[in-house]
Amino acid sequence: MSSREQILTWLESVTDPEIPTVSIEEMGILRDVRTGEAGEVTVTITPTYSGCPAMDVIAMQIRMTLLGRGLKTVHIEQSLSPAWTTDWITESGRQKMHAFGIAPPVRKAKDDLALFEEDEVPCPKCASVHTELVSRFGATSCKSMYRCLDCKEPFEHFKCH
Repeated sequence: MSSREQILTWLESVTDPEIPTVSIEEMGILRDVRTGEAGEVTVTITPTYSGCPAMDVIAMQIRMTLLGRGLKTVHIEQSLSPAWTTDWITESGRQKMHAFGIAPPVRKAKDDLALFEEDEVPCPKCASVHTELVSRFGATSCKSMYRCLDCKEPFEHFKCH
């Protein structure tokens, strides 16, 4: 029988399919691992947003990882409460996003934003905050497209929520 700690170590290799350098633990998607009798394991995950299409791929990756390690019974549960928030992304996850070329979520305190003001989004390539929103939606619903007005590079920004 495998320990919870061992299972968590194995799950470090499971990444978000939309950001393959960031693990589901670093994204805050992996919420819990419970072990039961006779090697039964239940893994609880929370989608980054309700209806996220990557959750099926993530569940399959979890199942394949654990079955490949000899576990026989793997249950995957999705929990929508509490709702996922970008606050759950770890610092190492944010750094990996940045290195991958995606601007991680950076939010000022809500009280610091004026009505209709948007967060400053620094360019992940040159760190300039002289950027502009190109599209509210990028390759996925949780990202938006920006362009750096200094280095002229387009980039995605992982939206705060």
